Amino acid sequence: MLELSHTTKTHDEARQGEALDMVPTGQSTGRKLYIESYGCQMNFSDSEIVASILMENGFETTRDYRDADVVFINTCSIRENAEQRVRNRLKEFESAKAKNPGMIVGVLGCMAERLKAKFLEEEKLVDVVVGPDAYRDLPNLIEKVDDGGRAVNVLLSREETYADISPVRLNTNGISAFISIMRGCDNMCSFCVVPFTRGRERSRDAVSIVKEAQSLFDAGYKEVTLLGQNVDSYKYTAPVAEGEPAAAPINFAQLLAMVAEVSPELRIRFSTSHPKDITDEVLYTMAKYENICNYIHLPVQSGNSRVLDLMNRTYDREWYIDRVNAIRRIIPECGISTDVITGFCTETEEEHQETLSMMNYVKYDYAYMFAYSERPGTLAAKRYADDIPEEVKKRRLTEVVDLQREHSLYRIKNFVGKVQKVLIEGFSKRSDQDFCGRNDQNTMVVFPVDARYKVGDYVHVLGESCTSATLIGKIID
Repeated sequence: MLELSHTTKTHDEARQGEALDMVPTGQSTGRKLYIESYGCQMNFSDSEIVASILMENGFETTRDYRDADVVFINTCSIRENAEQRVRNRLKEFESAKAKNPGMIVGVLGCMAERLKAKFLEEEKLVDVVVGPDAYRDLPNLIEKVDDGGRAVNVLLSREETYADISPVRLNTNGISAFISIMRGCDNMCSFCVVPFTRGRERSRDAVSIVKEAQSLFDAGYKEVTLLGQNVDSYKYTAPVAEGEPAAAPINFAQLLAMVAEVSPELRIRFSTSHPKDITDEVLYTMAKYENICNYIHLPVQSGNSRVLDLMNRTYDREWYIDRVNAIRRIIPECGISTDVITGFCTETEEEHQETLSMMNYVKYDYAYMFAYSERPGTLAAKRYADDIPEEVKKRRLTEVVDLQREHSLYRIKNFVGKVQKVLIEGFSKRSDQDFCGRNDQNTMVVFPVDARYKVGDYVHVLGESCTSATLIGKIID
């Protein structure tokens, strides 16, 4: 997979393998927890939930797995090399466990169901395997291992949303945070394992989401990102007492408005949208509230209708173009990013050219770009031959990447000479003499430190120059 200029959506390369850390609560039993996370932002959000559950049971975290009593890897099944990467890491933990026989090693998340037998019984690399809906059971599972057993819970749930758990904010800048609004996915895209690893869609109580946003704002956070496999399909109906009329369901557009009204100083982002569900109501809500960022991640995957049908995306080329046109009409300044898969089963050269023509039509701000790799257990793996030669996949991917680089530069050049409202997130990676933050369209902006401002402040930045990844400018009054 390749990606350009954008590190806040799905797989943030800077965070892969990150060890999560939290401030000691003073209630520690002396047991130390190490959690290492891979994959999408949902996985990192889940690690915060795990940390919160175990903190309530007396754990504190360490950033060195060799010092830990319990070591977890939160895994991802999306990528082709993910399984090997996790296996290699588990073997490193195995060496540490040889020196500390009481150490518990476990696998969490999306790989848990598919690889539980391999990791637990065949290779004996782990003591605990826990799926994404079973984190509440972790204290019991750890106790079982303490008593000399091995433990597994990979049951998927139709109800679990962890709505009542306040996630511990790990490795945070204190400015931006993620709020999980729903779990699972009902879209059976033929290339994707998520419905099998995370279960069916279920939406979290809207009141609990707004309460979490309010508590984050009260704690000094200035930006929240609403997370879900498909946020646009959010739909929550509050339970009512028997005999009372049913409550009206709350959809994603209404939830967006509810969170935006927490405070005009709290900036709202969301990810990810599905083209079949991005309604005009959502777009008009975005246009109405100044603090909802003008940015939508809208994965296209392919520009060809036949390939989209094989992918079971439930929309065609014309539908997708209609949604892009609606975004441009209702929110003219909206940034749009995407996902593209090259070399899907039976894709012809002409169909690949339609993907390039779609990219030329939209001119995406950013893109996550993949050569297709078959994932075990998916509908595509069962139904279709992975029949595109690797060299063809890679050549098509290179063409997509080269074109996206042009479009990213085209989009970012439009900000040069214009003033951007930017939330200061921290210092630039290259120099503590520069601040960095993102504009409304999610473009990274770098500008010299000004003593009048600090991290967490909103500033107005005049764009002066750019690369294909970064806008460079200065603060103006």
